[in-house]
Amino acid sequence: MSDSSQNDQSVTAVRDLAALAAVEIVSLHAVDLMTAAAVKLGLFEGGEDKRDLAEARILIDVLAGFVDAAARNIGHHHAAPLRDGLSTLQKAFREYSSIQDEPGAAPGERYTGYVAPN
Repeated sequence: MSDSSQNDQSVTAVRDLAALAAVEIVSLHAVDLMTAAAVKLGLFEGGEDKRDLAEARILIDVLAGFVDAAARNIGHHHAAPLRDGLSTLQKAFREYSSIQDEPGAAPGERYTGYVAPN
């Protein structure tokens, strides 16, 4: 790829970001973290064989911190679906984990508090 085409792509990316509101950027990144955690949990079709709970733990913990930090700035109506998705991932992690964490010690629970399984 030439320097010119890389520069054109950079300029386009900057314009795309400039057109988005901060809440949209935060939401997009949260959804990326959720998707990555879901993949590591094996929640996609055929993903059970590729489940990696150590990686999922990291992603869920980071997502919880991210959502916790963002919530006060993006408002309840934007934060609520992110919290719901996070809770779903936390419950799935507990379900798939053969060694159960103590309440409050599972991924993200230092930010969310204990998330009881279904």
